[in-house]
Amino acid sequence: MAIEQMKMPQLGESVTEGTISKWLVSPGDHVNKYDPIAEVMTDKVNAEVPSSFTGTITKLSAEEGETLQVGEVFCEIEVEGSEQQSEKEAAPEQSEAPEADQTNEDQSQKKRYSPAVLRLADEHGIDLAAVQGTGAGGRITRKDLLQLIENGGVKEKTAPVNERADQQEPAQSSQAKAAPAVSSMPGDVELPVTPIRQAIAANMLRSKHEIPHAWTMMEVDVTNLVTRRNQLKDQFKAKEGFNLTFFAFFVKAVAQALKEFPEMNSMWAGDKIVQKKAINVSIAVATDDALFVPVIKDADEKTIKGIAKEIHELASKVRQGTLKQSDMEGGTFTVNNTGSFGSIQSMGIINYPQAAILQVESIVKRPMIVNGMIAARDMVNLCLSLDHRVLDGLVCGRFLQRIKQILEGIDEQTSVY
Repeated sequence: MAIEQMKMPQLGESVTEGTISKWLVSPGDHVNKYDPIAEVMTDKVNAEVPSSFTGTITKLSAEEGETLQVGEVFCEIEVEGSEQQSEKEAAPEQSEAPEADQTNEDQSQKKRYSPAVLRLADEHGIDLAAVQGTGAGGRITRKDLLQLIENGGVKEKTAPVNERADQQEPAQSSQAKAAPAVSSMPGDVELPVTPIRQAIAANMLRSKHEIPHAWTMMEVDVTNLVTRRNQLKDQFKAKEGFNLTFFAFFVKAVAQALKEFPEMNSMWAGDKIVQKKAINVSIAVATDDALFVPVIKDADEKTIKGIAKEIHELASKVRQGTLKQSDMEGGTFTVNNTGSFGSIQSMGIINYPQAAILQVESIVKRPMIVNGMIAARDMVNLCLSLDHRVLDGLVCGRFLQRIKQILEGIDEQTSVY
């Protein structure tokens, strides 16, 4: 028998850490290989982590709610010696997490901050630009910040790196970043911040901190779209088994416009802008206490029916708690159905590291001038938040105009197949 350590896996290409949401085992439990042993949260999704071995759990090295870097030990298991050896031979590359100090060489990842790092920096007023990271590519890790905090020399240790920069950002910046002191009064209800809410908060902070947001809006006459959808919805539901929603028409129009305006399907990468070839549309799906952003892959190649089916399936996964990490990866542009709540105008926060997010508002009947006459028309506002480092008003205006043209061009001949 031998003790084998299980380490935090990398649950995605850009994931550097995970939070233990819930332990599914206790010390002394016997597990088989591939049995789930913990729920781990990264960004906005919970994923079950399977056991790499058959054996008996001897130690849980992390508490629920604790965030660990990829490669950190979170569990120990007593396994047969032969199995331990076979595991090492099958996956030698996972034997150790990369911990080499690369601070004097590659600095390409210096400005890529994980949610946990952003949260610690926010809580303790740390200027991340002044911190020397020890992670791969110069990336700042949670351990780097914890060491600064434990040494009690955060301000002194960060200041010398760039004195002129610090002089331009006086001590008030740390006060602005610090969490406000809020005292509870009788009758107030204190709600714990869940790991998933912490991840959402960190991602939103990162987006607003790093991305210069700009905003624009365009109104669209979707009277013909409403008529066509209402003509098809009952027959469609009976045939396909799921609803033909208005949102599917909007996602299809966005995907088509993204193909024609590839600048909108881009991401900021520091010294370059990356135009993504795949058009993968992220859609926002809310539960009672969280927001998830699953992805419709290759949306430009799908019909309205195909998109409606994916919207239905992804929303069902979110509400049933079966959404996987793979369902969340690869998004290049986000469309948010804020109209489902009755909203008619809103400004979304960009889903980092994408360059834009489109809010589809409520369809509202309004009096409009048509051919010199007042007529009741179905109108919708499309609200676009954009990363002004990547996009300018000209391309965004043309992009919205193209979506408007596609939506207003829908008629009784439009096929959803």
